[in-house]
Amino acid sequence: MKGKGILLTDDSDLLIRDKSIVIGNVVAQNQKNLILIEKTELKFTPMRGVGAKRFLEDNVPDNLARAIRQEFSIDGMLVMS
Repeated sequence: MKGKGILLTDDSDLLIRDKSIVIGNVVAQNQKNLILIEKTELKFTPMRGVGAKRFLEDNVPDNLARAIRQEFSIDGMLVMS
């Protein structure tokens, strides 16, 4: 996972300041996106994403935690349990 990239607003639009796209640390932004997106939503990596919404009615919270750890590990993040 790379640390620098194009920043997005909370609504996932490009963050623009003074008529320029803002570049900055995107680690937290990428983590949030991996947790929220469903598999098949990304064109070039369709099997990526946790799809946290599908865990809303899951009675085992460890399932969501496991899915997040797996996606973060695939993305090259050091994950501690």
